[in-house]
Amino acid sequence: MKNIYEIDGVKPVIHPSSFVHPTAVIIGSVQIGKNCYIGPNASIRGDYGTIILENGVNFQDMCVAHGFPNGVTLLKENAHVSHGAVIHGCTIGKNCMVGIQSVIMDNAEIGDECMIAALSYIKPNFKAPARSIIAGIPAEIKRQVTDKEIQWKSEGTALYQQLAVRSLESMKACEPLTDISQQKKLDVRKFNPLK
Repeated sequence: MKNIYEIDGVKPVIHPSSFVHPTAVIIGSVQIGKNCYIGPNASIRGDYGTIILENGVNFQDMCVAHGFPNGVTLLKENAHVSHGAVIHGCTIGKNCMVGIQSVIMDNAEIGDECMIAALSYIKPNFKAPARSIIAGIPAEIKRQVTDKEIQWKSEGTALYQQLAVRSLESMKACEPLTDISQQKKLDVRKFNPLK
């Protein structure tokens, strides 16, 4: 059973084309659009403010989304949130990438097609124009994103959108094998949308 909870009578809304891992926790005022991937141990808590993940967002393992009372935490279409990131009361633009274990704080506004380096700390009220490379503690705008970097990011996001499909179709609990010779080879090439 998935860990999906209502609070104060408010239930999450999750499009059926999106995959939510059974260990993820989704609470209250949460909206998850089409073709999203929510990874293991992710936490999306709409118990004070509203959390919106638009179509195509991937929100990977151990990521957290939360916000202050009556606020909105918004991840726009095709946002890519890498492992262990914390998103709190901010707006992440379309086709952005948030690096591993980054923290984006309240009222920050990250423009479309930005890339945030791993381990970055985005202060409250930080504003970044579209196509910015953002890095550091505290984070600063370093330069503009190139077309090649956007292509690379978009390809990675497409892989996670395909992973949502694969997971809905074939992921299930199982007992482990006891002998390596019994294990099938994982061939992701047949699932690769980048071919």
